[in-house]
Amino acid sequence: MRRNKRLSGEKAYSILTVDDSPIMTSALSDYFQRSGYEVDTENDPVAAIEKVRNGNYDILLLDFMMTPICGDKVIEEIRKFNKDIYIILLTGHKSMAPPLKTLRELDIQGYYEKSERFDQLELLVESCVKSLKQLKTIREYQEELNKAYETMNDNYMEMIHAMRLLVDARDVYTRGHSDRVAALAVKIARRMGMSEEDVRQIRLAGLFHDIGKVGVPDGVLLKAGKLTDEEFDVIKQHPEKGEKILEALSFFKSVAPVVRSHHERIDGKGYPDGLKGEEIPLESRVITIADAFDAMTSDRHYRKSKSVKEAVSEIEKNRGTQFDQKIADIFLKIVQETGTEDLDKYFK
Repeated sequence: MRRNKRLSGEKAYSILTVDDSPIMTSALSDYFQRSGYEVDTENDPVAAIEKVRNGNYDILLLDFMMTPICGDKVIEEIRKFNKDIYIILLTGHKSMAPPLKTLRELDIQGYYEKSERFDQLELLVESCVKSLKQLKTIREYQEELNKAYETMNDNYMEMIHAMRLLVDARDVYTRGHSDRVAALAVKIARRMGMSEEDVRQIRLAGLFHDIGKVGVPDGVLLKAGKLTDEEFDVIKQHPEKGEKILEALSFFKSVAPVVRSHHERIDGKGYPDGLKGEEIPLESRVITIADAFDAMTSDRHYRKSKSVKEAVSEIEKNRGTQFDQKIADIFLKIVQETGTEDLDKYFK
């Protein structure tokens, strides 16, 4: 007889034997307890279902021909609430075994033709134990991966927060601008029916669309008066600078092209590449409208803010030239439904 050897501290695998013959369940119990398993018995198939429901068994040794219900009906009920327990079906004769199709449908791990010797049955049980150990190892790896992912996600969110502070710290007048652009861009993207992954990308691009301004000298970025042509050329470099910063960070590399193109125009008169129409990434076209709306409705060094109504009028007037017409129409629909009284509601 084989022994179910366990390492110190390893739990004993538990077996429930179910047969309407007390002699059979007693014999199975004695045999597998001597092999090192924890064994429980049950002679009523209906009661066995509740025992599995309320217990914590690894393996079920189940007779096929029983009263008042047969083993296949017991399995059908058990599989409704327990997909993990390993089941070996016991039959009095090979001809009485259910067809292979039934075994597969009920997710049975094997069947055993009863005899006076349990060696073959023990081999089946040991095979179940090996599978259970492998499953446990896989689940432990999965838990470790989940923990690693959570740590990575925490680091990711911390990096986002730090970079947002970096952008906001440069200019008190634009503090919170990136958050508002991201929130409004997400609202537009969802109204367009974009996937959650695309929405996530747009949110990131909105948060970091102005990150390239960290490379703009304070004398230009914070100038109170009108910029000279040379100074405006310096400002116009921020999309490219932003792209380079984000490309250097694997977390944000995917949104770098979106940030590069957020000042492009549908008519091709934007910067830095003079892209036209659908040459401009879709995400950038969404960001452009959200960015323009928030910029117009915010105070800046060189001008006072416009009203919501005035900003909406500008976007409406520039559909098809500065802004993508279809996306602008979706934005205008949002404004129509929301109203023009309270600016904050556009960023919630």
